[in-house]
Amino acid sequence: MKSGIIGLTEWLDTAPGAYLLAWERSHFDLAVSDIFGYHALQLGFPELNALQANRMPHKWLALSFLEKRTLTLASSGRPELRTAPESTCFPRAALYADSSALPFPESSLDLVALPHTLELGSDPHSALREVARVLVPEGRVVISGFNPASLWGLRQQRDHFYQRFGYEGLFLPDAGEYIGYWRLRDWLRLLDFEVESAQFGCYRPALKSQKWLDRFDWMDHAGKRWWPIFGAVYFLVAVKHVRGMRLLEPAWKTRKSPAAAPAVVASKNPADWVKISG
Repeated sequence: MKSGIIGLTEWLDTAPGAYLLAWERSHFDLAVSDIFGYHALQLGFPELNALQANRMPHKWLALSFLEKRTLTLASSGRPELRTAPESTCFPRAALYADSSALPFPESSLDLVALPHTLELGSDPHSALREVARVLVPEGRVVISGFNPASLWGLRQQRDHFYQRFGYEGLFLPDAGEYIGYWRLRDWLRLLDFEVESAQFGCYRPALKSQKWLDRFDWMDHAGKRWWPIFGAVYFLVAVKHVRGMRLLEPAWKTRKSPAAAPAVVASKNPADWVKISG
């Protein structure tokens, strides 16, 4: 069986792959453009520069050793090795590390992007815990993933069923079990993350033809209104909260001191009481 990473790289060259990649690129650009700090990291998926629109001075791409060289099929049918397209290169050299053991100290990153990282990794729980470790308090994680409860996900389940009888075709890359949106929210909640925003996209049917995909472009508008949670891909932004921690406000945000209430000097004789203004 092919690796899910390799299979996804090949699948992105198809019509639905380009359709999904364009949707995710626009949403990552919009989400990360207003997240500020000093250090940002993208875990995996070099075909998409998820940090392109972010303005932090230090940005890295962390790849697994399998992603270091991506496998594609040449026209002759023989496998060839090639690196990621030059357009996806990052301003910093890529790091090669395990997503469950990142070479960053605790609370050192302001932003982490996970484009399909959890579903392509071997241990998504450990990867998410590692993200929680390296993020600063109030740091953000931006995640995208395939939605099993969609037309694409249903077709994938059907293809898996027919595989038992010798059918080899799969619509999506075989990356194991895709992580549902609500399941991911539960994982984030256990790690003290709060989901700030979430949305679904890519509502067109699971078709491999560009011609037929274009004919169903009206479903992108209808899906947002009539069946919003059944998009083929989900996208969310979550913030890390630390219990018992209070962020200091800027010095220019001074609070006005409350006016002192008038004090009363007590005396045995109420007629001798004197009111003193503070």
